[in-house]
Amino acid sequence: QVQLVESGGGLVQAGGSLRLSCAASRSIFSVNAMGWYRQAPGKQRELVARFIRGGLTNYADSVKGRFTLSRDNAKNTVYLQMNSLKPEDTAVYYCNALFLGWDYWGQGTQVTVSS
Repeated sequence: QVQLVESGGGLVQAGGSLRLSCAASRSIFSVNAMGWYRQAPGKQRELVARFIRGGLTNYADSVKGRFTLSRDNAKNTVYLQMNSLKPEDTAVYYCNALFLGWDYWGQGTQVTVSS
């Protein structure tokens, strides 16, 4: 199993920045993928960015050039640096880890971008 603890959400004005953190209960080298999804009201959960074992990083087209995914292996933590935030980035952001074929989710953190 993998427990994920998120932090860093909040309210920010358009054009501002936030950094989300997700700490895992086990080494992030042991998971097949880890990253962030988001879900806006009335919409389906969508991928924002994730690392995949082997070195690949995926980003949603809507966040490319604005968001950066990084990791601290020693802390088993993944970060999402979000710059140039837009109102359409408003959502609950969920950390996700894929481990032995199972998806594990954090509790979610709210990000609200005001115009």
